[in-house]
Amino acid sequence: MKEIVIISGKGGTGKTSLTASFASLAAGRSVMADCDVDAADLHLILKPEIRQKTVFRSGHKATIRLEKCIGCGACLAYCRFGAVVIHNKGTESATFNVDPVACEGCGTCVRFCPVRAIDFPEQACGEWYVSDTRFGPLVHAKLGISAENSGKLVTLLRNEARTIAGKKSLDYIIIDGSPGIGCPVIASLTASSLALIVTEPTVSGDHDLRRIAQLTRQLRVPAMICINKWDINPEISGGIRRFAEVEGFDFAGLIRYGSAATDAQRAGKAVVECEERGMAEDIRAVWNNIKD
Repeated sequence: MKEIVIISGKGGTGKTSLTASFASLAAGRSVMADCDVDAADLHLILKPEIRQKTVFRSGHKATIRLEKCIGCGACLAYCRFGAVVIHNKGTESATFNVDPVACEGCGTCVRFCPVRAIDFPEQACGEWYVSDTRFGPLVHAKLGISAENSGKLVTLLRNEARTIAGKKSLDYIIIDGSPGIGCPVIASLTASSLALIVTEPTVSGDHDLRRIAQLTRQLRVPAMICINKWDINPEISGGIRRFAEVEGFDFAGLIRYGSAATDAQRAGKAVVECEERGMAEDIRAVWNNIKD
């Protein structure tokens, strides 16, 4: 199977729209994974029917058992994140507790509590799902508010997608990656078959393209570059093409600007489901350039 990751240096370049269209073009031959777990939205287009739901647990938070706490203040003294709060300070009824939002889960307070009055349970950070869509299986997730460890969740989703693809003998794993160059992006990219970098002809798009291109090179992942909305600034588009040529990146194609993407989003469909020519024609050409 081939594992294709759609990424970008910045948000809003059209990754999810392209992923949905690729899923349509590879319908019945692919499994999709929405690895943009901090802001997942592929499900809005694919309308999945969830058939498996699993709680995602990662990281720990400290909680003080008041009935065992002796009020020594060791947890307050050792916490470097201001997570331990004291109530009724200076009185005999002073109590301590941990602010779960401020707690970083380092475990220092647990280590130095002399009476072991602090529990350190693993946290439920969100949920992940295996679903059916009109194009094939979808593995996706919903990370909790302010929850961390998104890189670990991305790895879990990729492994599940590989398992499904292997069982069903599918040709492709199509991954909607996160924008930027952070932990979830690295987790999405590592050991994949191909990265499709989607950029746009703007100053920020060009700048962030160069950062994500450097990341793919450091991770030794083959990468191709696609320019979405290329015709809003042909001059910058030309500069991006020259960058790809000079730096040795294959060019996947150009996608014109138009209302088809917005119309498709309103209809809850992929662009290639809504039209035959125009933007859809460009997307098909990009898919033909990358699929092999």
